[in-house]
Amino acid sequence: MSGRRPAPCSQRGRFMRDLREDAALITAEEIAELLEGGWRERRAATWLVAVSGRTEFRERLGELLLAGEVCCVGVAYSVALAGFGTERDADLLAAYLDRYLRRPDLGYDQAVVMGAFQYVDLNLGGGRADRFRQPEGLWQRWLQDAPHMRGRPDPTPHFLSVMRRLCAWVEECGEGEDGRR
Repeated sequence: MSGRRPAPCSQRGRFMRDLREDAALITAEEIAELLEGGWRERRAATWLVAVSGRTEFRERLGELLLAGEVCCVGVAYSVALAGFGTERDADLLAAYLDRYLRRPDLGYDQAVVMGAFQYVDLNLGGGRADRFRQPEGLWQRWLQDAPHMRGRPDPTPHFLSVMRRLCAWVEECGEGEDGRR
């Protein structure tokens, strides 16, 4: 051993390959069990779902996102749903926004979910986010009323950009050496 650390690109490639392999090997039963655990288990399971494109977990991820039971998982749920990118995924993200934008006292995952929702909306042709973003819409009211958002710029462009990058990473990670999932 030379004592040199592998190049970051090499580490990234190895991590992506390992994650892709693990996502292919884990069973649906194991994923379901992890989704019943704490935030760490749920987050790990959700990334495996996202990388493997297991849309059969769509409804469960939507339920977990909406329940808001544990912290630190909303980004993973949002990335998985945004990566699936169907009308149903948009509906699940919108359900979260309909519930939690009415709660300015809760600083949960509203901004990241809005980024995911806009990502899906744009990929589906646009227009779904208008009802939230109009001048008196829930998003605008939440930005004004949420104590942690007062005086801050609209974070949607940032979280839309984050969602684009994370979804691209998941897609790249999920592709094998032959470029197929």
